[in-house]
Amino acid sequence: MTTLILAGHGTRSARGEETLAGLRDLVREGRRGTRVEQAFLEISSPPLADVLVEVPGPLVVVPLLLAGGYHVHIDLPAVVAAARPDATVTAPLGPHPLLAAVLARRLAAAGLRAADSVILGAAGSSDPAALADVRAAARLLSVRISRPVTAAFAATGAPSIAEALERLRSGPAPRIALASYLLAPGFFQDRLEASGADLVAAPLGVDADLAALVWARFDQACQAPVTSDSDRRRLVSAHPVLKERNGRR
Repeated sequence: MTTLILAGHGTRSARGEETLAGLRDLVREGRRGTRVEQAFLEISSPPLADVLVEVPGPLVVVPLLLAGGYHVHIDLPAVVAAARPDATVTAPLGPHPLLAAVLARRLAAAGLRAADSVILGAAGSSDPAALADVRAAARLLSVRISRPVTAAFAATGAPSIAEALERLRSGPAPRIALASYLLAPGFFQDRLEASGADLVAAPLGVDADLAALVWARFDQACQAPVTSDSDRRRLVSAHPVLKERNGRR
C-alpha cells in the first residue's frame, strides 16, 4: 500500500506546529486505511530525509506548500531523490479552487463586508513562478468573493503588503481586509497581523477542503510515472548539501 507523506517547510511557532499536526490528523481521518506521515524540510521534526528512509513501500510526498519556488522545485525533490528515488513528489497545494473556498470562509469569519477591499497576503519568493502562483490564487479568490483581490507579499515580491495597503487606502473602500495565504500561525502571520489592515483573516489551518486537496494531489500522483534515475542524479547535483553527502558515500 502507498504511504502519504506530508512534507512541510517547518516552523518555530508552537501554534504553527499544532496546526500542522491537526491538519495531518484530519488527513488521516479521510482515509483510515492509508498510512499518513508528516515530515519537515527544516526547523521542525522529524526531518523529511529520515522519514523517507524509515517508511517502507511505495511513497507519495505531498508538499504542504502553497506555491512553487526553491523548496518545491529544487530542495524537496532533491531530498526525496537522494533518500528514496522510487517516491513520487506531487505538485504544491496551490493555486486551487479549494484553497479559494477556505480563504473565503476565513475572510467571512474575520468579518468581511461587501464594500471591503481585499488583499491576499503571502510570504513571497525570489522565484517569479512562485509569485505568479500567488497571483493566480488571488484571481481564484476574486472569482469566489466577487470583487478584485490584490496579491501582496510580506517578504520578497512586489507589491509588498505595505505598498498594497497604501494603494488601496487611496481608493473608495472604507476598509481593507487581508486574507492570509499561509497554512499556519507563525512568523509571517504575525507580520500580516501587524500590517495595519482593518481586518486580518486567520491562516488556512485545519480544514476539510484542505485535507480533500491533499488527497486529490495524492490520487493524481498515484497515476504518474516514477521519477527516473537520471532525474534523481540531476536533482541531487542541483542541491549542494546532498551533492556533498552523496560524494562521501
